[in-house]
Amino acid sequence: MAVIKVNQADFENEVLKADKPVLVDFNADWCGPCKMLGPVLEEISEQRDDVKIVSVNVDDNRELAEKYDIYSIPCIVVIKNGEEVNRHVGLIPKSAVEALIK
Repeated sequence: MAVIKVNQADFENEVLKADKPVLVDFNADWCGPCKMLGPVLEEISEQRDDVKIVSVNVDDNRELAEKYDIYSIPCIVVIKNGEEVNRHVGLIPKSAVEALIK
């Protein structure tokens, strides 16, 4: 499964109503660390089917960024059953991303 780009319109269905944990990558096209994290998330999405990984561009989805108090990017938010259960701000290695999901 690839990383899915979501926006304000489909966030509820893709993330909050998902039947498995969702890792939400809040990012922006101009963000260097975000670009470095992207391939790591793609790799995890291909290797694991127990988690859904979605990408939210904060410039295009300011309301979502505000709702989730995103002030620095990249910011990874893990959501289970519609509730935030974990969060990390900044670039981290694959092992650390996977640890957030558990």
